[in-house]
Amino acid sequence: MESTETGIGFQDYWQILKRRWLPALAVFASVVALTAYSTLKEKAVYEAEGKLLFKKTTPGSALTELGKEIGQLTPAAEQSNPLTTEIELIRSVESAEKTINKLHLKNTKSERLKTKDFLKNLTVASIRGADILTVSYKDKSPKIAADVVKTMMNFYIDNNQKVNRLEAVSVRQFIERKLPQSDNNMRKASAELSKFKENNKVVNLEEEAKSAVAVMAGLESQINQAQSDLIKANAQFKAFEDELQMNPQQALAASNLSQSSNVQEALKEYKQIERQLAIEQNRYLESSPIITRLETKKATMKALLDQQIQQVLGGQQQLPNQSLQIGEVKPKLIEEFIKVDVQRQGLAERVTILSNALAGYKQRVTVLPKLEKEKRELERKLKEAESDYEELQKKLQQIRITENQQVGNARIVQRPSVPEEPVASRKTLLLVSGSLLGTLLAIATAMLLESQDKSVKTIEEAKELFGFTLLGVIPDHRRSEKNSWLHPLRFKSAVQDSESSSRQIVVKDTPHTNISAAYRMLQANLRFLSSDTELKVIVVSSSLPQEGKSTVAANLAATVAQLGRKVLLVDADMHRPVQHQIWELPNQVGLSNVIVGQAELKSSIAQVMDNLEVLSCGVIPPNPMALLDSQRITSLIKQFSANYDLVIVDTPSLNVAADALILGKKADGILLVVRPGLLDSGNVAFTKDLLKKSSQYVLGMVVNGVIPKNEPHSYYYFTNESYTQAETPSKNLKRSGNG
Repeated sequence: MESTETGIGFQDYWQILKRRWLPALAVFASVVALTAYSTLKEKAVYEAEGKLLFKKTTPGSALTELGKEIGQLTPAAEQSNPLTTEIELIRSVESAEKTINKLHLKNTKSERLKTKDFLKNLTVASIRGADILTVSYKDKSPKIAADVVKTMMNFYIDNNQKVNRLEAVSVRQFIERKLPQSDNNMRKASAELSKFKENNKVVNLEEEAKSAVAVMAGLESQINQAQSDLIKANAQFKAFEDELQMNPQQALAASNLSQSSNVQEALKEYKQIERQLAIEQNRYLESSPIITRLETKKATMKALLDQQIQQVLGGQQQLPNQSLQIGEVKPKLIEEFIKVDVQRQGLAERVTILSNALAGYKQRVTVLPKLEKEKRELERKLKEAESDYEELQKKLQQIRITENQQVGNARIVQRPSVPEEPVASRKTLLLVSGSLLGTLLAIATAMLLESQDKSVKTIEEAKELFGFTLLGVIPDHRRSEKNSWLHPLRFKSAVQDSESSSRQIVVKDTPHTNISAAYRMLQANLRFLSSDTELKVIVVSSSLPQEGKSTVAANLAATVAQLGRKVLLVDADMHRPVQHQIWELPNQVGLSNVIVGQAELKSSIAQVMDNLEVLSCGVIPPNPMALLDSQRITSLIKQFSANYDLVIVDTPSLNVAADALILGKKADGILLVVRPGLLDSGNVAFTKDLLKKSSQYVLGMVVNGVIPKNEPHSYYYFTNESYTQAETPSKNLKRSGNG
């Protein structure tokens, strides 16, 4: 058991090196070549060395906090070493130029030594665990080596003392220049905050927001109540209007007339004259003086009645005579009618006023977050300005004390002496070390690249991450696998090329290939997946686009059809349909048209080969999920299942839409297509989570686009000997025929 585990581990490492051998080889060759070049160029030289001790603080700078900061060696970054900064100062171009000029250093051609050549021979390093720097210089002349080190250290000591003295002066001058500006900034920030509060009437925005929410809730409640009351008042108004057969103005006028004694008395007399005239007309002729007198009296009374009515109504609408006497009940109805009308108008005005108040509060609430953000920003600016001003005042007081106390914080602890022996040669050791270092860096590079690559690279990784049953392995259709070592570097281009060029029915065009055999193995595994019930409807999907799900669905359908079973291939990918391209079919009418009733099912299905029919996607709808989650698609799937031996539904990828999850609940299960090199662990986790949350029944997975040379167990998944042997006789016949 242990030996087996060790063998598997070694094989995994070997696969990593096979995938990453090019960058590993480049690193190894670069390190070895650089080591060899450096070793061969090395010549016997003398090296002089001196040492500098650095003190964290000087006695004078320790008196104040600011003085301690000026004299102390502190790193500018958290992970940097302060001695590294001093190393760069010693190795500065200015120091190198001064040393070259003072010592008149020459190169092998008796020309002035270049600065870059000088710095190559100069070494400044820190001693681990101590505040000491070693300064060394290599040269063919031992005296020149010692003089260079001595001169460099003297230059650094002089410059260090000068810089420390001037640093405090520079800081004081800077603070004195910045202090008035800081004061102005503080005053300006305070004025801006006050102006902002005054212009926007800001006191406490948080409390204002809470109270506004409460007030808005109360206003909405009042509006709802007023609207309800208004509806009731309108209903009462309509009932009174139908009962009285008059509008409010007419009712008010009738009420006023009924309450006028002059009008009622004139009306009574007018009625009496009308009755007397009617009686006399039955007794006398129209030319009788009695009739004439009564008609004159009637006209006079009518004029008087109209005059009385005009005085009561003023400019209001006139009423017919029958409305002048409204009895004893109608005055009460008219009074109620007028009250209801007044109440209705009042409620309508109340709804308007409350709605305007609610709109005002809503508008204020919408700007409250913006006002709060501006207020916080202004308060932050004011706080920063006050803090800056106080800090500058404090620093100014401190710097005035420490201004004249600074001295150097470095001294020479070992002066250079003239070396007597040249530097020992280490060519062999350097070459061996370079080879070992190159090997280690090459392996580390391969492992680092592998660790950064989170993609699913092999069939075994796909099985381990998904945990689904492996139903089939489809090799990459391209035959140019000679450069498969570049596979990890060109996954994206390979996938795109595969998607654009692999949309062919290999089981139909090239039946005697290992890919066709893989599809036949897939259909066999699907058929024997469940011994109790036969699979009738299969949904094919993938985690991401470009994994070849449509190609797998098309070839699987063709494979089953070749066995004599009646198959329907449905393109339900209403985001990026491709089945009509694979089978070279028109896409003007398809599944979407059938679902919405724009086309007949029979006319939308096309037969592409024996026993195989294809229902393309059709016109892409604006909301595919609404169509696929309808009762119509459920009834269609039942109809497909009854009319065909197998229905294969091509759906969008799971990260594109939830269409596959919807159709998966209506089918017998989901067949998941996986392409190594395209997926990563994050995509796998997302896909598994979607399938688990939607309680999908996953039949298994098909690993598509596999390159055998990249698989550690390719002999297990790919056995092409039978097809090679099957093709050999035909090739031999061709050769013999040609011969």
